[in-house]
Amino acid sequence: MSASRGLAASQRLPWLLGLALLMTALCVLLVGVCVGSTGWTSVARAWRDPIAWQIIWDIRLPRTLGAWVAGALLGLAGAVAQGLFRNPLADPYLLGSASGAALGVALALALFGISPLATQWLVRLGLTGAAFAGAVAGVLLTLALANGVLHTLRLLLAGVIVGVVLGATRDLVTLAVPDVLQAMQAFMLGSTGFVGWSACAVMAAALAPMLALAWALGRGLDGLALGEATAASLGLPLGALRAALVGVLALATGAAVAQTGLIAFVGLAAPHLVRSIAPTTHGRLVVLSALMGGLLLMAADVLARWVIAPQELPVGVLTAVLGGTYLLWLMHRRKGRGGGL
Repeated sequence: MSASRGLAASQRLPWLLGLALLMTALCVLLVGVCVGSTGWTSVARAWRDPIAWQIIWDIRLPRTLGAWVAGALLGLAGAVAQGLFRNPLADPYLLGSASGAALGVALALALFGISPLATQWLVRLGLTGAAFAGAVAGVLLTLALANGVLHTLRLLLAGVIVGVVLGATRDLVTLAVPDVLQAMQAFMLGSTGFVGWSACAVMAAALAPMLALAWALGRGLDGLALGEATAASLGLPLGALRAALVGVLALATGAAVAQTGLIAFVGLAAPHLVRSIAPTTHGRLVVLSALMGGLLLMAADVLARWVIAPQELPVGVLTAVLGGTYLLWLMHRRKGRGGGL
């Protein structure tokens, strides 16, 4: 009887965690629309003040919601990456998407103003499009170098190599055109300050199908967790499964990076937090990791606005400090128990 009760409780725990993450996100959202460079603005006051309401509606609300959607994309991508590579240290940027996006932005900034034709084309495309195109190109280069998705280890090594090469190419571009350094710094540190309603819509349009597809592939991730030989013996189409997972990983990461720049540790820490609170199957894990990632980045965004107000910290720096501290604590705790990360 006690065993059946424990099983029922363990099955309820992921649902309770999801509900708690949603409720906490709503609370943080309410705080986020009230915090900004102009100080604290209550919603009640905004109803009576048209200027305050415009600040909330046009700036704070889309920025806070955009932080949640970007974090959800990174959390989802992190859970998929860790399941695909069967490695708890895998993060969304592992396949060269981050270095590709940074190179795309560097090239766009370097070309802007050099050629009138390039200028008109880049204005239409925008830095967001350049970042997304660079992220997709980085993943495609990784796939080409790894000869597809047939071998997970080769794919992992190819991603590391592509990341190093594209990162070095980005550095060469910035050395050749030093004027892009300041603009590149904002992208590399990560920021939600420029997220508006259009960016929210683009990221939400990417999140919905990617989340549904990742949830549908949850059983495949459960099979991969048992090892590739076992997964093949279960009849899983490993090639098609890996291709679908890489597609989800690349598109989710590219959509987030294109709008917010490089934000560290959210995609790495969100799945760890979910597993430490409510261990569950991969189908639920990807959904809960998305909710956890959204909450983490939204809370970090609010904190970045509040800590040194009216100035603000780059949210990517804050997530790196907090996420790195959490993972160091986690490693220390696991080491004390005699286990790994």
